[in-house]
Amino acid sequence: MRLTAEDHLFALTGAGISAESGLATFRGSGGLWNGHRVEEVATPEAWMANPELVWRFYSMRRRDAMAAEPNAAHFALAAVEEQLGDRFYLCTQNVDDLHERAGSQRLHHMHGTLFASRCVRCNRPFADRAFYESVKALPACSVCGRAVRPHIVWFGEMPLDMDGIYSQLDRATVLLVVGTSGSVYPAAGFVQIARRRGIHTVYVGPEKPLNASSFSEILLGTAAETLPELFASV
Repeated sequence: MRLTAEDHLFALTGAGISAESGLATFRGSGGLWNGHRVEEVATPEAWMANPELVWRFYSMRRRDAMAAEPNAAHFALAAVEEQLGDRFYLCTQNVDDLHERAGSQRLHHMHGTLFASRCVRCNRPFADRAFYESVKALPACSVCGRAVRPHIVWFGEMPLDMDGIYSQLDRATVLLVVGTSGSVYPAAGFVQIARRRGIHTVYVGPEKPLNASSFSEILLGTAAETLPELFASV
């Protein structure tokens, strides 16, 4: 990838980049967890119906994420950020912390993060790496006593700080999309916005996404293999 001193790179990552570190992509695995569809443990309605089940699901995801390690793609993105500085922005659909552990700093989790929770009333996120796997273990807010939920954007909820994301997309001259299916909106619509603004768009992944026709370039291959080579000349 050739970038000039004036270029601004907006990178969007999805589940595929974490899958290369061994983390499950629930859409790709039939969308099931312990016999439950993911929608049954990742919606506001699921939370209202059975918070214990929801917390067991996210406790399992925390355990899995803690056991995983960043791969070469995560490190390649952190390295290009070090080169570009403020001309780099990373938006991820993933809720794990693999980008952070690889060294990424200019990073936004549009779907929230596994390692934070928030009170349903106070609505203030706080760092949290605990496991809540029984009714007795369910957390309560230390300020108001109300229930504490995962700091995750569930199905039917609005992604975090969309205004900030669109502001960064306005600054971009190159959009790089890595490991997404092109089916989850609003993220899947970023490439159409970019193309209308004349931004060069590049996709990296082992298979073409559903919105493949919107990209200027499609590089088929795993992120861990493709990104280090792609950034070699930056």
